[in-house]
Amino acid sequence: MLKVRSGISLIQSQKAALLLSTQKRWQTNVATAEAREDSEWLQAKAFDQVPRTNMIALMMKTFMPGGKYKNMELMDMFEAMRQDYGDIYFMPGSMGNPPMLSTHNPKDFEVVFRNEGVWPNRPGDDTLRYHREEYRKEFYQGVTGTLPSQGKPWGDFRTVVNPVLMQPKNVRLYYKKMSQVNQEFVQRIKELRNPTTLEAPEDFIDTIKRWTLESVSVVALDKQLGLLKDSKKESEALRLFHYLDEFFIVSADLEMKPSLWRYIKTPKLKRVLKALDGIQEVILAYVDEAIDRLEKEAKSGVVRPENEQSVLEKLLKVNIKVATVMAMDMLMAGVDTTSGLLLCLAKNPEKQAKLREEVMKVLPNKDSEFTEASIKNVPYLRACIKESQRIYPVIVGNARVLSRDAVLSGYQVPAGTYVSIDPLNALTRDEYFPQASEFLPERWLRTPKNSDAKCPANELKSKNPFVFLPFGFGPRMCVGKRIVEMELELGTARLIRNFNVEFNYPTENAFRSALINLPNIPLKFKFTDLPN
Repeated sequence: MLKVRSGISLIQSQKAALLLSTQKRWQTNVATAEAREDSEWLQAKAFDQVPRTNMIALMMKTFMPGGKYKNMELMDMFEAMRQDYGDIYFMPGSMGNPPMLSTHNPKDFEVVFRNEGVWPNRPGDDTLRYHREEYRKEFYQGVTGTLPSQGKPWGDFRTVVNPVLMQPKNVRLYYKKMSQVNQEFVQRIKELRNPTTLEAPEDFIDTIKRWTLESVSVVALDKQLGLLKDSKKESEALRLFHYLDEFFIVSADLEMKPSLWRYIKTPKLKRVLKALDGIQEVILAYVDEAIDRLEKEAKSGVVRPENEQSVLEKLLKVNIKVATVMAMDMLMAGVDTTSGLLLCLAKNPEKQAKLREEVMKVLPNKDSEFTEASIKNVPYLRACIKESQRIYPVIVGNARVLSRDAVLSGYQVPAGTYVSIDPLNALTRDEYFPQASEFLPERWLRTPKNSDAKCPANELKSKNPFVFLPFGFGPRMCVGKRIVEMELELGTARLIRNFNVEFNYPTENAFRSALINLPNIPLKFKFTDLPN
């Protein structure tokens, strides 16, 4: 017994010594990191030395006749300002807009994201926040959703919705239902394309929007809206598309350019509020219809197992207001993410052929279905999607408020500073993406395991992972990331399996920038049927 106790005592003393050693190493590492940060801070230039714009000069360039930035698209204006002021510059606040530090330096992006805090404060969405917190606060009752909320309310909302939306097993439930939507999309293309030229009509973007909204609805509401199959269901969908375009375009002007809307109800603010009211009205009708259906099913004794319940059904068990607002956010955020990918594949037929070769292995027939196993075997499809998001990004930038002091581009930047992260220039520079002007999905492929072959990704992929973050980073990463990825993978594979896709027109200025990038040219794709 004594020997046993001695052994136990020895083990306990060894554990204690190991724990103490680990704690000392951790404390040393923390102290070293803090010392390194202190040293970097002391060597950095003062914040007031950051290049900065003059507000009067900026407003003259933006609004006065002949002004350099007047009537510029947002992306073009960001690039023009970068050329005028450098990769980092400070813009003073005006008309209710907070002062903003803008950085185009990818080395700063990681620093900003690493200093965003537990509840990241993401500037922007002010008009949406005003609509939900003030203008229609009686409806939202403090539950303002994923985009406009900040601090603890945002944290509480994401705590509820993350387990439902971010887990891969939950998303995989919708393979079959989304596949049905994709089959209807293929059939709709066959019906509306010109029988002679095989080209889609000039308003094909409306059909793409219908497909996107229909795809999101099967996840959010567990129901198809009939936008592709029933061509008579026009009015509500067209209203929603009009309201969404109006919101994205007009609110971009209000939020990114000087405006008096925070003090008086300007004409543009009234347009935004009308658009948001319209979006709320149309989407709420869809949500209410889904809730009524679920209630009728429950009363009639229909009980679906947990793994077959929709996002809405699962969230309703937690909080009806959270469920309603999340469904609204999903349908509202169900914007077109496919146009850029189709343009890239249509303009690079050799890449399209390589993708089709991969797709044929998992979808041997046109009506073959994806399975949980086969969806894992499409690395080139995922690479094509990522590369198209680099060439045609959906969002124009990101923003955070620093939770603590940080050094950006060699300058001391104090906590509480609003920082705009602008990656667009870096996405198209050879410095970060060799042969950046070319559509090269190969840059995103990994070297196969147990292979000595040199993967192109070693040379073509950016060495800085923070340059390319299409869904954001950290706690405020897009909550619908997995749904968007599934929608793109299943939909693109179905199109490429059924058609050879061409685009026989120029693609200059293919997109215009608002809060997101929107198609700016008629998407007259040519869809040629493939043999089964």
